[in-house]
Amino acid sequence: MPGQPRVVLLKPLVTSPLIEVGEFSYYDDPDDATAFETRNVLYHYGPERLVIGRFCALGTGTRFIMNGANHRMDGPSTFPFPTMGGSWADHFDLLTGLPNRGDTVVGNDVWFGHGATVLPGVRIGHGAIIGAGSVVTQDVPDYGIVGGNPARPIRTRHSDEDVARLLAVAWWDWPAELITEHVRTIMSGSVADLEAVVPPR
Repeated sequence: MPGQPRVVLLKPLVTSPLIEVGEFSYYDDPDDATAFETRNVLYHYGPERLVIGRFCALGTGTRFIMNGANHRMDGPSTFPFPTMGGSWADHFDLLTGLPNRGDTVVGNDVWFGHGATVLPGVRIGHGAIIGAGSVVTQDVPDYGIVGGNPARPIRTRHSDEDVARLLAVAWWDWPAELITEHVRTIMSGSVADLEAVVPPR
């Protein structure tokens, strides 16, 4: 981003067909924000996908641990001998059928605090906030705020009724021109203010 070399929009940088990032979602890292795909999406060998919505803000050190990090836990040892090669590779069948929690999915307008970690298969709802240093092991509801290790619900940002109204408004799907015209309402207006400018469908 101009004047902010530590902040990058992720959509143009991602090359893996297993990662999808929506427009305007960004990552902030002073050490090499452009290396997000290799430094922050870990153990991603497929077939599961990482899907990040539009307008998400990812603080420095936000990491997604994917299913490839899993080890067998049903025997005496968790050590992955076959991955070390040599004659141990003859036992690669022992690594098939490991637990797979499926795709990791992040909604739109999600804010990740510094050093947040998301474990495999988690689904994070629209408008959620993930506290700094959190380890997210379970799904996070729309507009939920979670924090801690493991991350636990702190509160919701809005009432259930207002969450439903915000999901119906879905401002993140509006045309860029309309978003630009109503940035102040999106950032500081009421739900009713947003509803008043919803484009016809």
